[in-house]
Amino acid sequence: MTEDYTKARKLGQKEYQKAVSSGDYPYLPALLNIEPDSSNLSEYPLGLIELPINLVVGTKTQGRTMAFARNYMPILEANSEFAVKWSNLYDSQIEEGIREPIKDYEYMHRFYVQEGNKRVSVSKFVGSPTILGDVTRLVPKYKDTPESRIYQEFMNFYRVCPLYEIEFSEEGSYKRFCDYIGKDMIKPWSDNEISATRSAYQIFERAYLQKSKGRINITTGDAFLVYLSIYPIDKIKETGPQQLSQRIVKIWNELLITENDESINISDEPEEKKPDITFKKLIMQMSFSQDKPLNVAFFYEKKASESPWIYGHELGRNYIENAFDGKVRTHLYDECTSDEKLAEAIDDAVAQGVEMCFTVSPRQMPGTLRSSFHYPKTKFLNCSINLSHSTVRTYYGRMYEAKFLLGALGATMAKDNKIGYLASYPIYGQVSEINAFATGAALINPDIKIHLKWSCVKDCNWKKEFRDEGIDLVSGPELIMPNKASREYGLFRVRQDDTTENIAFPVWNWGKYYESIIQEYMDGEWNDTEQDKGLNYFWGMSSGLIDIILSGHLSYYSKKLVDSLRTVLINGILNPFDGEVHSQDSLVKVDGQQSLTYEEIVSMSWLNDNVEGRLPEKDEIKEEALDTISVSGILDNYL
Repeated sequence: MTEDYTKARKLGQKEYQKAVSSGDYPYLPALLNIEPDSSNLSEYPLGLIELPINLVVGTKTQGRTMAFARNYMPILEANSEFAVKWSNLYDSQIEEGIREPIKDYEYMHRFYVQEGNKRVSVSKFVGSPTILGDVTRLVPKYKDTPESRIYQEFMNFYRVCPLYEIEFSEEGSYKRFCDYIGKDMIKPWSDNEISATRSAYQIFERAYLQKSKGRINITTGDAFLVYLSIYPIDKIKETGPQQLSQRIVKIWNELLITENDESINISDEPEEKKPDITFKKLIMQMSFSQDKPLNVAFFYEKKASESPWIYGHELGRNYIENAFDGKVRTHLYDECTSDEKLAEAIDDAVAQGVEMCFTVSPRQMPGTLRSSFHYPKTKFLNCSINLSHSTVRTYYGRMYEAKFLLGALGATMAKDNKIGYLASYPIYGQVSEINAFATGAALINPDIKIHLKWSCVKDCNWKKEFRDEGIDLVSGPELIMPNKASREYGLFRVRQDDTTENIAFPVWNWGKYYESIIQEYMDGEWNDTEQDKGLNYFWGMSSGLIDIILSGHLSYYSKKLVDSLRTVLINGILNPFDGEVHSQDSLVKVDGQQSLTYEEIVSMSWLNDNVEGRLPEKDEIKEEALDTISVSGILDNYL
């Protein structure tokens, strides 16, 4: 009768010694030691729940903690009364199962037992995946920490989908998960939807744990989220265990990136060309000729004539057609309006011998990523920021540098200390451009105010709103619609007769970008980056990717101001986010601290203290804009 207890005790003793050797607490944790002040906790009875047993980690009080090692295996002597009771319970489990629920408390997504520790121990020993528990949730007072925010998000998720099994470690993941499977966190899910989600997760979990074997420090939920960003959830049951394991192997580097932000390399400037010619470089350069060119493909969601963004990339494509003296041939695929059409276009491109694929919208990243796993020898790049992957490189530009210069110039011409700013979408990179513009303006005129409007909101009538506010100087889009006569772009003034006077505007030189990236590949330098790391190209004005063009009507001193600021910015002497940085409601960075990182700049979700306006809410945004925002929006509530 005590034979199985002896086996369990050996497991407990092994775990105990392991903890002692590493200097860790060797017994079960007690909740009251973790959160001793019960007045900080609010109680919410949840009733009977089938608990994932791996989330039962300790006891509520100190009472029985020393009877178990931290893995819940017993460590008391085999001839003890405790051992006899444990063995009797084990026999009951084998014969008829444990039917009586434990009584426990949930705290921060973990369960602590008040009654039923031996039942938990026996269930863990026999490998039961779940155990029935009468659960009371203990919610601590809110703290503005990542852990607290993630837990708040989990509770919101639990209200519509009561699943404890799925756990994430990054903010926004629960909303992203819902988005991937076509659900939300507002309307309660049906029992069938909950059951199907649990089943799909369990199928993935078995395959993932078998492959990972504890070699990566992320939750199974985090890994599941990466999987769903590439493969749909509704096909997971149709995927056999072998294919599922193969897919996990394919996305392994993606999981490493999720685990470690240091797995992302940022190229902030083109690398200086090395004078030496290696054998590898020489072979690569000889591989391409007019008779045997490098085939490069571009994939657009629309025709160039329908989108100023795509038009800019099309100019870049035309540029590289001429830049390589026939050694590069480009292929154009437009109207890739869905993942399916994009996949078909990429299939055709690869069949045509294409070696490099550029997709120019963040909305195309999921389809690009799936194709990158299907064609591992083809190089894939996506024009986006903050969407890092090991098999798809991203590229974008530090447009906020140009906006900083425009803000400084605008401050010299503003009436009544007011400038209007028309932004497009609240997505990664956009807010940093607003703030850089506001900072540049304040550098020249500390009293200046930037009045912010969003073109993506419903019933937007920015022209009337600015007129009503007495604002005639506006910073608008950096791009204009092809074949349209509008002059409302860049920095411009709206005259009394409603005509527009252009003052300056930023420009994207995508051709230069594409030329540098393609040349890097043709020189044999592409694979210098470690294969398990992602690479983001994030170049600025010093690379030639971005610049501003000034009106010929500007005064000598206005041009001199812009040229001087451009010079110190390009040389790294000036950064828009150096020194003190103030948001509308707080001090973001004090003087003397290091400059904000690129990640902090890109993911800004706050506005400068001299900006009049706010980020729009989801229900204020036009339906056609939500797709873009759901992919690369900076705020969780856009998902």
